[in-house]
Amino acid sequence: MTTVDLVVIGGGINGAGIAQCASAAGYSVLLLEKGTVAGQTSANSSKLIHGGLRYLESGQLPLVRKSLAERKALLQLAPSLVNPIPFYIPVYENSRRSSWAIRAGLSLYAMLSDFDALGQFKSVPSVHWSKIKGLKLTGLKALYQYWDAQTDDKLLTEAVIKNARALGAHVIEHAKCTKIEHLQSHCKVHYQVADESQKVEALAVVNAAGPWVNEVLESVSPPIATEPIEWVQGSHLLLDIPANDGILYLESCFDKRVIFVMPWSGQTLIGTTETVLESLSGKPQITSQEVDYLLGIYQHYFSALGDIEALRARVVDSFCGVRVLPKQSGNAFDRPRDTLQKSQPSHPNLLSLYGGKLTTYRTTATEVLDWLEQSIGERQALADFDTLLLE
Repeated sequence: MTTVDLVVIGGGINGAGIAQCASAAGYSVLLLEKGTVAGQTSANSSKLIHGGLRYLESGQLPLVRKSLAERKALLQLAPSLVNPIPFYIPVYENSRRSSWAIRAGLSLYAMLSDFDALGQFKSVPSVHWSKIKGLKLTGLKALYQYWDAQTDDKLLTEAVIKNARALGAHVIEHAKCTKIEHLQSHCKVHYQVADESQKVEALAVVNAAGPWVNEVLESVSPPIATEPIEWVQGSHLLLDIPANDGILYLESCFDKRVIFVMPWSGQTLIGTTETVLESLSGKPQITSQEVDYLLGIYQHYFSALGDIEALRARVVDSFCGVRVLPKQSGNAFDRPRDTLQKSQPSHPNLLSLYGGKLTTYRTTATEVLDWLEQSIGERQALADFDTLLLE
């Protein structure tokens, strides 16, 4: 039977980052992905590497600071995959967030970035407002411009996996974990590949299965408690409308949420929604309510480009990602977005990840590495994780 230091379950951005970080630290790593790498949530995000300006509203300052530091790091480590891009926030006479509130938020955002060059923001003079093609100017009081970054989430995840493989990680796709036997000193992980049953012994297991984190835990023997979660679907629409040069940060006309209108492959991408799902079955599909919600907000700000039905005819694609949020009362918009790492004394060799963000996958990986070192000891490092370039 094969023996490794670490088995990672899940080939999304968090699983990929953990495999890369642990391999760089000298651990033998096997990653099991039941589908294809970056085939689910990590290919269906809003494709942003950002601090999360909106998280300031719910007081998640440590997350924003961490995210802004990771934005800076990824711009340096993955210059061909992560690119700075201007964001614009229009403030209207009837906006819920006043010009003062936006300016205060952007000032705090700059401070939390340690006054990085991308932390700069400005008020755009009214003479230049018309440069944002199609944006409604009636009632517009102010327009602010700041910076964040954009990426191809799937390509970024694949680049991390490529780097992990170069460091010695073994990655198996279409490998479904069927059982985890947690023993006193290690785990036996059973998995299915091409109708064949395989098993591997591992000193430690990290469950980074994303929306399926509790499904994996249900295969653990002896049984282990799971965390109460909700699946929240984020949907996007791609419109056959030439893109603006930057990203619009728009307040919803229906509720207190914000959405982004982004350039993507020369067209216009709108997202995201937050729809709580009752179950996970099959490939996530955008709902008619989500389509109406996104098009309604877009039409509110870009009414000159046509009514809802005209916009509906210009929808050329849609995609959905499912993220895990802690089960709490209140709106999903206000829920904490940091990663919860759960290990139980009864199962000390198993760590499960709940939630997380594309932007902060590297900090999640280094935190998991700390757990790994404490659990099974250190190894002779092969590379410095903080200097590994991605391409």
